[in-house]
Amino acid sequence: MDGVWTPLWLTLKVAGWATALNLVLGVGAGWALARLGPPRWRLARDLIDALLTLPMVLPPTVLGYYLLVLIGSQGPLGAWLLQTFGIRLIFTWQGAVIAATIVAFPLVFKAARAAFEGVDAALEDAARSLGLSEWAVFFRVSLPLAWRGILAGLLLAFARALGEFGATLMVAGSIAGKTQTLSIAVYEAVQAGQDDAALQLVWVISAVCITVLLLAGRLSPWQGRAPESLR
Repeated sequence: MDGVWTPLWLTLKVAGWATALNLVLGVGAGWALARLGPPRWRLARDLIDALLTLPMVLPPTVLGYYLLVLIGSQGPLGAWLLQTFGIRLIFTWQGAVIAATIVAFPLVFKAARAAFEGVDAALEDAARSLGLSEWAVFFRVSLPLAWRGILAGLLLAFARALGEFGATLMVAGSIAGKTQTLSIAVYEAVQAGQDDAALQLVWVISAVCITVLLLAGRLSPWQGRAPESLR
């Protein structure tokens, strides 16, 4: 099992950071689309929703290519970071975090938007009538009522980040001990004919993902509810 712990720890670190970033980005975007703008802006919101959901349907290698163009040493963002701060993201675990964040983002965004849309707007209006600011309404009314759906989305995003392969491989590569996550380690083991090592890695990642999915299912806001048609 010695060859399992290093990629497992790296995978958990990458997935953890990606989930933390999506907690801010995904929840913020979900709340914005659920609450901001008058009804006549529906077409614009639908277009933004489609763009933000795009990473869910695009091939991971396509996302990886876009990231290479953007944050590579010759890309606009990558060149600026390198020249200004001396930061290089390609072939680093931080680059893997960026790839996993983008791939898992739609899961948090869609869950957060649905959760916020399920919050009764009258309760938020009542809080505003009592003099609460928008930030106070968000943290004291909206978020507490939507937290189950958001947390379920975060757990699904964490599981997705655990299994990310294509975009991570293109952006971070497969450097043992530095950027080689569990899914990449499985691929490398199979390519090298190391079936026993591949089997160990597969069992570990499967067990972790099943555990996360069970937790997400328990936290789902629809867990245990009968469909309206059956009531």
